[in-house]
Formats: sequence, C-alpha cells, structure tokens
Amino acid sequence: MTASIQRLGRTALGVIREMGRMALFLAKAVGYFFLPPFRPRNLLRQIHFIGLRSLFVICLTAVFSGFVLSLLGYYTLSRFGSSGLLGPAVAFSVIRELGPVLSGLMVTGLAGSALTAELGIMRIREQLDALEIMGIQPVQYLVVPRIQAALISLPVLTMIFDVIGILGGYVEAVHLLGMSGGTFIGAIELGMTDIGISLVKAVTFGLIISWVCTYKGFYALRGAEGVSQATTSAVVLSSVLILVSDYFITSMML
Repeated sequence: MTASIQRLGRTALGVIREMGRMALFLAKAVGYFFLPPFRPRNLLRQIHFIGLRSLFVICLTAVFSGFVLSLLGYYTLSRFGSSGLLGPAVAFSVIRELGPVLSGLMVTGLAGSALTAELGIMRIREQLDALEIMGIQPVQYLVVPRIQAALISLPVLTMIFDVIGILGGYVEAVHLLGMSGGTFIGAIELGMTDIGISLVKAVTFGLIISWVCTYKGFYALRGAEGVSQATTSAVVLSSVLILVSDYFITSMML
C-alpha cells in the first residue's frame, strides 16, 4: 500500500514538474518575441513550412467535411420538415467548430510532428548545444519563429477551411441533393461573434501546437527512439489539448 502511494506521489510530482517546465519554456519563448535580433527570413520559411505545405490537406479535408455535414444534416432536418435550415446548420458548424478543430488536428499531424522530429534530431546531433557555444540562443533562433508562424498560419488556414467547407456543403446540397441554392444561402446569417470564435480557437490551437511540439522536440531524449517517443507524445498531447481547449472556449463564448 505504501509503495503504491509513493508511486502515485512520484507520478503526480513528475506531471507537475513537467507542466512547470513547459510553462517556463513558453514564457521564455514569448519573452524573445520582442527582443532583437529579428529574423524575418526564418519566420517566412516557417510560415511556408507550416501554412503553405498544409494547404492541400486543409482544402481536401474541408471539401469532404462539407459534403458529409451537408448530407447528414439534410436527411436529419428533412425528418422534421426543416431542410431549409441546412445552410445555417452547415455554416455555423463549420465556422464555429469543424474549421478550427479539424485545421488544428491536420496541422498537428502534418507540420507539428515534423517540427518535433526536426528539433529532436538537432538535439541528438548536438546542434542545439553547438548554437549555444556560438552564442546563439536556440530558443530565440529555432523556437520563436515556429511559434510565430503557427500563430499566423492557423487563422489563415482556418478561414480557408471555413470557406471551402461551406462551398462543399453547398455543392452537396444543391447539385447532389437537389436543394434550391437560394434556400441554402438565403438563410445563412453570420455575425462577427461567429468569426471571432473561429479566430480565437485558431490562434489558441496554433499556440498549443507550436508550443507542445517544439518543447517535446527541444527536450527529446537521446537516440532515434527518443525522437520517436517525443514525436508521438507531441502529436497525442497537442490533439488532446486542442479538444479540451475547444470545449472550454466554446462554453465561455456561446
């Protein structure tokens, strides 16, 4: 019994220690946002890596999400004689929920895992130590541009997802289910609150992805197995935090 309590205590202390370490890592990175030297070329390179390289996957996911949402929504609403509300249902679901969440999850799997693996390989090859020896702060040089790029890229990708997702729902409803285009579009009434919720979620998810993935890669254990474990842990933790934070943001902003 005593041994079990000791193990539980060590586990709890380990989790608290890890959370504190992650918080200090983020605070250090944010502190470097406003300190020179500024490296816009590194930022643009990371925006290309996180944003542009994820664009095709985001567009493909958005199209079929709109298809499925419109298809299921049509047959659900038609049972109650409310198929005319399909347009608002698709638009609100995509903008408030599916757009930011699916964009975040797709970027986590595509770019987030790559960020972790890249920094992890640099750790095991001692390139991070070499930067410190040369007087270059690795957090400022490597981590800050990646966090800034994610904060910029995720809202843009989310807006693209929203537009394409609604268009996908329109195509499914009008051209495949035979619904009137005017009925689908005419009932959609979006406000700044809806767009604001989507953007707040996108920025939050971008911060979570870049923070967790760079942290896991920066402190990856030695060897190929350490990089593999760090990458898996980063993707899982980022995905879970995205879903948890999505719930709290939705509950606070409804």
